[in-house]
Amino acid sequence: MWVEKYRPQKLEEVANQKAIKSRLSSLLARKEELPHLLFAGPPGSGKTTTALIVAKQVLGEHWADYTLMLNASDERGIDTVREKVKVFARFVDRREGVPFRLVVLDESDEMTRDSQNALRRIMEEYSKYTRFVLVCNYSSGIIEAIQSRCAIFRFQRLDEESVVEHLKAIAKKESLAYADDSVFASVFEATQGDLRQAINLLQAASSSGELTQDSVKTVSGSSVRSRVGEIITLAMGGNFEGARTKMVELTRVYGIPERDFLRFANEVVTSMEVDDLAKAVEILAEYDFRLVQGSQPELQLTAMLAQLSKLKKKGD
Repeated sequence: MWVEKYRPQKLEEVANQKAIKSRLSSLLARKEELPHLLFAGPPGSGKTTTALIVAKQVLGEHWADYTLMLNASDERGIDTVREKVKVFARFVDRREGVPFRLVVLDESDEMTRDSQNALRRIMEEYSKYTRFVLVCNYSSGIIEAIQSRCAIFRFQRLDEESVVEHLKAIAKKESLAYADDSVFASVFEATQGDLRQAINLLQAASSSGELTQDSVKTVSGSSVRSRVGEIITLAMGGNFEGARTKMVELTRVYGIPERDFLRFANEVVTSMEVDDLAKAVEILAEYDFRLVQGSQPELQLTAMLAQLSKLKKKGD
């Protein structure tokens, strides 16, 4: 996969995020004093990549032995915190030159409140031996007690110039044929600053060795945002069962985080002509809040679609 093949290995290689790279460089110059870190921002902006770079720069060649990486959206319960995180964090053995162990929790805003409270206690108890890097889309999903213990870095959605420059560099290394730079602008338009998704789209659209506007349009037709749009359209058209089936497929099979689903749903709903737009947005906000509170994601998204199916598009 090109996403992994071309993942930046050094902080200066991370696309854009100049302020963050500057702040982190200062902290990494005194790695023994590194605080817990919280990386928040939109998908595909470089958060997880930056966390990996921090691990490698702080722990050196032993980084894999002294780093625990978990996707908190998959392992979001308190048992994971107790059985995996606490067991890893409590060990004090380390080689010369390794200042501490590192726990990287991706999608940490998907953790339940109970598990976050348990994590906060572990962060307090084992901070001498272990540092934590929390990666999330929404810092509001992290309890204040954890936020106050972290240096917070807010990643920005990448602009078109940064994404296009990165894609052009990959295209050159892969010897891709393309007519002009407008094709990369089309990739950006389809992915809206999500560099990870943009690289995946680039790879899929250039499978023949040539990148064209037609191939980008064909592939982007099945992009995450367009799939969420299809689901919302079905729900707003009264086809609740069809909308639910496609939602379950998107979250289970393709692994889109529930909060991302809601973000795209909000973009779609606000661009539609709806009889009661205020009510539609109120529904989305309610279920976003429920997910932040740790409610069961699939059940909440299903209930949300049921509520939206009761509304009507203008003209229906």
